[in-house]
Amino acid sequence: MNTVVVVGGGVGGLVTARELRKRLHSDHKVVLVERGAKHVFVPSFLWLLVGLREPGQIVRDISWLPKQGIDLVLGEAVSIDPDKRVVGTPEQEISGDFIVVALGTERSLDGVPGLQETAYEFYSLEGAQRLYAALNSFQGGRVAIVIAGLPYSCPAAPYEAALLIEEFLRRRKRESEISIYTPEPYPMPTAGPEIGQALREMIERRGVRFHPQVRVVSVEGNKVKLSNGNNADFDLLIAIPVHKAPEVVRRSPLAGPNGWIPIDPQTLTTQYEGVYALGDVAACPLPGRFNPDVPLVLPKAGVFAHRQGEVVAANIASFYKGAAPSHLFDGKGFCFIEIGEGRAGFGGGEFFGMPKPKVYMRQPGRQWHWGKELFEKTWLGWVEGKRSAESISALMSSWADKYL
Repeated sequence: MNTVVVVGGGVGGLVTARELRKRLHSDHKVVLVERGAKHVFVPSFLWLLVGLREPGQIVRDISWLPKQGIDLVLGEAVSIDPDKRVVGTPEQEISGDFIVVALGTERSLDGVPGLQETAYEFYSLEGAQRLYAALNSFQGGRVAIVIAGLPYSCPAAPYEAALLIEEFLRRRKRESEISIYTPEPYPMPTAGPEIGQALREMIERRGVRFHPQVRVVSVEGNKVKLSNGNNADFDLLIAIPVHKAPEVVRRSPLAGPNGWIPIDPQTLTTQYEGVYALGDVAACPLPGRFNPDVPLVLPKAGVFAHRQGEVVAANIASFYKGAAPSHLFDGKGFCFIEIGEGRAGFGGGEFFGMPKPKVYMRQPGRQWHWGKELFEKTWLGWVEGKRSAESISALMSSWADKYL
């Protein structure tokens, strides 16, 4: 058939599809199944929630992809048969030599009683807009940020949001008390205790209170009931939604015990021949480490999905050319950590490092905030077809090599 089917048009899916198209002969089909023709730069939701971006600045149309030789199927994937390598949509079934599942996660607030009716979130475009409207009208008081479950995408995001909101309210002279409640022992536990402690100190210096190792039980009125028996009072409640694998994955044989797709951490292969999974939908183990209290899997973040997509595309191309797959994902990645006031930190490293991750964080500064703005501009230009993939990869590699 000479067909590769990529399911999901987020970061990992787009990178995989476009890398495949670049590497494969024109008689090979690259099919991208995505339910919408709009791509959103999710890292900018943090700026959107405090009014530093408008939706139109971070949304791009991908309906032009067929002009690049990618078959774009606009529709929701409703079935995945990994044995036959068939993906079903409401209109058709698509068969391939390879399937690459890059569907990301489902997010909702309905996993905790009372949360859906009370809390705001910023993990969707609409949610970030609603939160910005709420902050605009908020006159001050107690702000509670609760992490409803583990794992969740972008481990630094709740802490970045707290710092950006602190600045937003302080500049408007709306006296507030911001608190974070999380099941984690410290921020970003997969990065190690040193990074976690540094981030905790960073938020506490700005007056944000940190409450670790507590779970949200329910929300009743203006109180969050916690697993330790205490209550958290609030005037504004913000929640990191419960993340779970998409329903189509949970119903498929690909799903592991928790719904995520188990993969080989270096090749991104699943237990089914010719089927790969990458990005947030995959459970990518951190070699040699296990903690029953904290899921020690690779953090769910776009930078990893990007690099994984490059590896998968290269190995599939090698197969078609009669060569042995030789590309391996190395667990390296980085992120910018927005702290407000036009500054950001920069952290990352090698998450597959043994016996613990080799992760570092640079002191916050304006240069890292500008770096994120540059990355945003470069990525959105690539999505529009105005910049090459090499420009993004070169940018990522130069930062990681120079600063980590």
